[in-house]
Amino acid sequence: MTETFARRPDAATLERAAAWYLDLRNAGPDAPEHQEHARWLALDPTHRQAWERVQRLRHTFDQLPEAVGRDTFHAAHSARRQMLKTLTVLLMTGATGTLAWREKEAIQVLTATHRTGTGERSEITLADGGQLQLNTATALDVRYDASQREIRLHHGEILITTAPDPQQRPFIVRTRHGSIRALGTRFAVRADTGDSLVQVFEHAVEIRPADGATPLLLQTGQQARFSATATQPAAPLEANADAWSNGLLAVDNWPLGRVIDELARHHKGHLGCDPAIAHLTLSGVFHLDDIPGVLQNLSATLPIRVVYRTRYWVRVTAS
Repeated sequence: MTETFARRPDAATLERAAAWYLDLRNAGPDAPEHQEHARWLALDPTHRQAWERVQRLRHTFDQLPEAVGRDTFHAAHSARRQMLKTLTVLLMTGATGTLAWREKEAIQVLTATHRTGTGERSEITLADGGQLQLNTATALDVRYDASQREIRLHHGEILITTAPDPQQRPFIVRTRHGSIRALGTRFAVRADTGDSLVQVFEHAVEIRPADGATPLLLQTGQQARFSATATQPAAPLEANADAWSNGLLAVDNWPLGRVIDELARHHKGHLGCDPAIAHLTLSGVFHLDDIPGVLQNLSATLPIRVVYRTRYWVRVTAS
């Protein structure tokens, strides 16, 4: 017998459903948000599944004492992000409070001490004076103790400039795939679902996959991907790989599909590319804080058309 598994809403979809809940609860019956919400529901079956969870959660909130409900539903605008985080966690736990292992990982992302949303970047000065820059959609925890300095990168991308430590504690970045130990260096780590990418701009780092594969030493000007079980061979570092820290995407003869994938990381919603034109190549420097402007410039120089179904749903097709 063949068993099939239906897709389930991921953390980003549940967070978006929670955001729709906040947006719609004070919207009038004729507000344009209702039409945009309906289009969002129709984009993917998991969107409707996520919204059904919202409806079940709404009943739970109706049972709250009046004071709790008022504090929750009428929080000030400055508390919206924390409120959104709380709602998303509740969507994940559901009525039973039982978490699947993937949902537990998502909870780590949502409750991380340092986090950027889609399209956001931030910078942190660490306790030892080191600098940590967070790219879009990044979540991490900083853990310093007497024996080591540790960054737990749950998701996203960071650029680290380490500082000398009088206690000579090791500086380690951990992802779900393993650990990266800094050897007096400036380097970047990107944690995706399937693997992690390490890029070294100064000095060296040592990569150790979680399941005990042979460690890999990366030197200045090198990069490598690794999973929990293996490391790929070291490769030359791509030019301007850290341009994102200045709000830029620098590409040299990249296929359009890859460019759109990178821009999509900074776009709040869906940004996709028709496979028929994904092979087109281009070079240039683009501003990550102006995705619509970048797409407009691309459409002026390439045989493509940018289709907006809503401001959140965008697709690049052949002209």
